[in-house]
Amino acid sequence: MPNHHPRPISQLSPLTLLFPLALVLFEFATYISNDMILPAMPTIVHLFGVDPSHIPSAMSLCLLGGASLQWLLGPLSDRKGRKPIMLAGVLLFIFACIAIIFVHSYSWFLFFRFLQGTGMCFIGAVGYAAIQESFTEATAIRVTALMANVALIAPLIGPLAGAMLLQASDWEWIFIFVAIIATISALGLWRFMPETSPKISSPLKVSSLKNDYMAVLRNRRFLAGAISIGFTSMPLLAWIALAPLILMNDAGLSTIDYGYWQIPVFAGLILGNIILAKVVGSVPIYRIIKLGSIPFLLGFVLSLHLIYAPTAWIWLVASLSISAVGIGIINAAQFRLALFASDQSKGTVSAALGIIIMIIFSLGIELAKLAHEYAGNAGFVMVCIAGALTAVTARRRFLRGQFGEDAQ
Repeated sequence: MPNHHPRPISQLSPLTLLFPLALVLFEFATYISNDMILPAMPTIVHLFGVDPSHIPSAMSLCLLGGASLQWLLGPLSDRKGRKPIMLAGVLLFIFACIAIIFVHSYSWFLFFRFLQGTGMCFIGAVGYAAIQESFTEATAIRVTALMANVALIAPLIGPLAGAMLLQASDWEWIFIFVAIIATISALGLWRFMPETSPKISSPLKVSSLKNDYMAVLRNRRFLAGAISIGFTSMPLLAWIALAPLILMNDAGLSTIDYGYWQIPVFAGLILGNIILAKVVGSVPIYRIIKLGSIPFLLGFVLSLHLIYAPTAWIWLVASLSISAVGIGIINAAQFRLALFASDQSKGTVSAALGIIIMIIFSLGIELAKLAHEYAGNAGFVMVCIAGALTAVTARRRFLRGQFGEDAQ
């Protein structure tokens, strides 16, 4: 018999926000581990005798790590409980942050970046499933949007903070700082995370896993939603991965200036999440998503200028900043809809969603890296536009399936 767990929360209070705060602190740690190290990547590849073209691979492997365990963690937490699985993930992340300090080759550096990336598996397949189960729909979307704003402080301040830290110390101290943040998060999760798992009594078998995932993946509406979410954010992830090449290697910016020029993009993302938090509950979700599509597409239309002026990196930053507003409005709302598009257990659905998204991110980054290598900023922009168009096409199919013709 499934265990009973508390009814979903509809009213927010300081006490009910302690669990989301502890979870988002861990999410912040996983993000900041990537964003703070980015300014150091040219130095790190030089230290290990590797060509700068391999810089984006560190982020690609981190994202692949974020897809590697989700297939198991969702169903496992459905049976063993969300809380113990979540705490195990935080401890694994802390270990990877400490171990990477002692590496002596770029291969081992990439391995531990992959291991750090597995922390995102636990956030998506376990943590966010628990958030959605703990709160009612409108409240969950509001909490998710607020969490996104806290998490997005990482890419907003991370590159600049990393650059400043590098002025005073070595890159290893970045991961020591991140490990401390993750430790604080672990204590908060241990104290405040509720147990929302249905505690399914059936044993975890490969055949049952296959059947559960096939049931999710046969849901075309879910697939459309997952593909749309992945390709909506893919250009932003590609920008994060390639920004050290575009801004420091190509444009010749210093590590400090690189950090400053990341601020407009993530300020746009935070603005989008603030808009979402303000209107959710009073505006239908599909209308919110349509609203976000306006700045999302406008930014990519403006980025076409890079085809004719490929060295105009300031224009690229400006256009991505506009699109980021739309991404901030769209993603939290669409994540909720995609998660509940399937009737399977939320741990399994969340895991499938996370796997699809992370694979799209990783492939998108590698494709953007190749395009930039052969065609510079113009090639990078074309990959981003292709991703945006794919997102819009999948989103139209997803919303039509959920809300009918009015949602298109």
